[in-house]
Amino acid sequence: MPAVLLSSRPVAGALMGAGDVIAQQLVEQRGLHGHHSQRTLKMTAIGFCFVGPIVGGWYRILDRLIPGATKAVAVKKMMLDQGAFAPCFLGCFLAITGVVNGLSVEQNWAKIQQDYVDALLTNYCAGRRAVCCHCLELLPVLESKPALRGEPCSRCPHPPPLGAQPGSMCGAGAPCGPPRGCYGSDDPVGL
Repeated sequence: MPAVLLSSRPVAGALMGAGDVIAQQLVEQRGLHGHHSQRTLKMTAIGFCFVGPIVGGWYRILDRLIPGATKAVAVKKMMLDQGAFAPCFLGCFLAITGVVNGLSVEQNWAKIQQDYVDALLTNYCAGRRAVCCHCLELLPVLESKPALRGEPCSRCPHPPPLGAQPGSMCGAGAPCGPPRGCYGSDDPVGL
């Protein structure tokens, strides 16, 4: 196994595990007694076994397909990454997460159909501008029960104004997503 592949595994596993700890402690404010260790272990395992090897391999392929370090090369790589790789990777990530959560094939397929488009659009939009909680409806995308239950998220400090339309501004001055608000559950990542 190549050394580069071996180094991407622990990094991805550690980053995904750390990200889950941050999500549980800072975003969800679970505290140490409410921390879901199993969820953190699952995220770490997904990072180590899936994300690290796949993303690391993809970047090596991308470097071979489009060599160089100019701004134009960076834009080409980004376009190929976001246009070709991200949609495929996201579908696989959602499927693997469903398997890890013990979903049946039918439940997993329904979950992917429910979350895929919103997750992909969030992927494309989240890095381009400031986004507050209610604009990121996909925080619950990894949970094994229905993610969007139609009730406001109790943790969102900036709820959308009543009757908010896509493109309007929330209390934090960030663009609003769909007028539904945050609509997460109390366990947004519920692995």
